[in-house]
Amino acid sequence: MTTVESTEELLKVTGLTKHFPITQGLMRRQVAAVHAVDGIDFTVHSGETLGVVGESGCGKTTTGRLIVRLEEPTGGRIEFEGRDITHLSRGAMRPLRRDIQMIFQDPYSSLNPRHTVGTIVGAPFRLQKVQTEHGVKKAVQDLLELCGLSPEHYNRYPHEFSGGQRQRIGVARALALRPKMIVADEPVSALDVSIQAQVVNLLDDLQSELGLTYLIIAHDLSVVRHVSDRVAVMYLGKIVEIGGRESVYAGPMHPYTVALMSAVPVPDPERRERRERILLTGDVPSPIKPPPACRFHTRCWKAQQICREVEPPLRELKPGHKVACHFPENL
Repeated sequence: MTTVESTEELLKVTGLTKHFPITQGLMRRQVAAVHAVDGIDFTVHSGETLGVVGESGCGKTTTGRLIVRLEEPTGGRIEFEGRDITHLSRGAMRPLRRDIQMIFQDPYSSLNPRHTVGTIVGAPFRLQKVQTEHGVKKAVQDLLELCGLSPEHYNRYPHEFSGGQRQRIGVARALALRPKMIVADEPVSALDVSIQAQVVNLLDDLQSELGLTYLIIAHDLSVVRHVSDRVAVMYLGKIVEIGGRESVYAGPMHPYTVALMSAVPVPDPERRERRERILLTGDVPSPIKPPPACRFHTRCWKAQQICREVEPPLRELKPGHKVACHFPENL
């Protein structure tokens, strides 16, 4: 986690929406839509790390894929360095791929098993036609070394590596063209706990060394606390709370965030006994037909009639700390 000195907005997302159509019949007529991301707003400043957390199916990964334009947004606006990239064509996006890269969740499926590590990590140089001082091989070997791998691994195939090493290969590939921003989708969730710390520390060190900006998507709150400057909490396609790391963790205001925090394991037995664990009733509603108004009201212990009728706006209740709730906690 770095101390953010820059106030320059690198990424600005406004009203971002993604609905996946559900079709039926021979004519593929649309009968419904999955509301994966349903109107979210946030900014990421140069040099900072924004952590996005929430349960599976809340729209975190789709948000990441929309930002790097692997998915076409249904609505809203994405600005990168002040430029609108919302609906750029594949050809127009290609030069921007140098500046915004993605680390994928599964290190087993994101690497082509038929290609050597040298071919995988060297692909960005060839695709972008980037000339390097001492050739692509030397540049790739330097990247492998930077990411904690041996330069001798250049001619090996992905199946010869462990999960942690594969994720490091994915990090090296993302760093190849020295991007300004990296979207990391659950970068450590598929790894053993002992390896998670190594990859998280690697991302930290690389940020300090190269001045990177991160959007880290995760469901592990302890990982997000370690790496993030600010935290955004998503529920069913909406951001329900966003603020500085210490502000959100010390005084979560949305009931959903409070419930998430209460589930984080505590190693101290005395503190564990004193802390109240909040168990949410019911399942997450279907994103095909989300609840009206506040989407959390079906599981919230504070829900009242207004929560079923009026959608709460994302309001700033503390400096830099916004929450979308009619009855916030810890005020």
